[in-house]
Amino acid sequence: MIKLPQEEVGDFDPRTGTMAGRFHVAPVLVAVLLAWACQLRPTAAATAIGHEAGRIGRLPGQPVVDFPMYSGYVTVDGRAGRALFYWLQEVPAASQPAPLVLWLNGGPGCSSVAYGASEELGAFRIRPGGATLFLNKYRWNSAANILFLDSPAGVGFSYTNTTSDLYNSGDRRTAHDSYTFLVRWFERFPQYKYRDFYIAGESYAGHYVPELSQLVYRKNKGVSKPQINIKGFMVGNAVTDDYHDQVGTFESWWNHGLISDATYRRLKATCVSTVHHDIEHTSPPCDAAYDAATVEQGDIDPYSIYTPTCNQTSSSTTARKNWRLKGHYPWMRGSYDPCTEMHSTVYYNRPEVQRALHANVTGINYTWTTCSGIINTNWGDSPRSMLPIYKELIAAGLRIWVYRA
Repeated sequence: MIKLPQEEVGDFDPRTGTMAGRFHVAPVLVAVLLAWACQLRPTAAATAIGHEAGRIGRLPGQPVVDFPMYSGYVTVDGRAGRALFYWLQEVPAASQPAPLVLWLNGGPGCSSVAYGASEELGAFRIRPGGATLFLNKYRWNSAANILFLDSPAGVGFSYTNTTSDLYNSGDRRTAHDSYTFLVRWFERFPQYKYRDFYIAGESYAGHYVPELSQLVYRKNKGVSKPQINIKGFMVGNAVTDDYHDQVGTFESWWNHGLISDATYRRLKATCVSTVHHDIEHTSPPCDAAYDAATVEQGDIDPYSIYTPTCNQTSSSTTARKNWRLKGHYPWMRGSYDPCTEMHSTVYYNRPEVQRALHANVTGINYTWTTCSGIINTNWGDSPRSMLPIYKELIAAGLRIWVYRA
């Protein structure tokens, strides 16, 4: 538990990091939260509701579907006021019982609702303008029950009532909060206890997924019939090992003609040589080399270099196109199709959508964003390599699938 002489307690704006609360001495935080419950988002009460209370009737603009959905909050730290938002998209009833898959997007600091659920494997896509949805014919919930989780607290619809949480997130706390979420979520959805369970994700979830899988595996040791019946994990385009990830990125930029020979040599000389020592805090010469590479690449979508970029503009799009992860994995740039991202921003900022999702239940006036720059730029602990975890879990017999596309 993080303890400070004073904590700023209240509801935050994920875009600006400002609070709509008051200052209170940390030891009386719980009492203050209870006293002002009508103004703060729910904490412990979020865990008590049954899963049927989270059933989604129908989202605004949603087509008719034959599968149920649930969403809501699970409190992972009542004293700090941290609660994680989930969205469960089940398979049609006739296909049950099917495995359960937890999906995590990366960043660090990006929303699984924004990307996984709305632009990738989720049941729906958002049409331009953010008014209506259409069914994704490649949705994963045709084969498994998909549980999208906004993590860590402060990302997407997940929240914290403790300001400092936004500035000291890291791998360790994210894994432990996610594990607490799972334990409490399975109590709310007991029908999934003992069900085959997998964890999946992409990008910086290349850390989240194996770290959480390792924690679940270790907690299950000695338990003859674990309720969280983890069978394996899957990661795509995953951040795995700092040295090899960085070298591969430079090679890709250079081989595709996105950077000059001189900049390629400069990146290798100033960044790769120091990667084993301190990747979390790159040197000024390395930062300068990244800046040069960014200029040379120009206005492209780094995830689809041969297609035109979106010609629409918004503060969210501009920020994401220009966002480079300074200090933490700076070779990971940009997001996905910026126009698709804009549709998500419009849709999930609609009050009626938030009500249907059981999100932002107290109606706090803030702008929902796809990613949190505050969390990203202040990310704390981050191991250099996931390979030791892979070795442990391979030896344990877990199924592991790593893909790139």
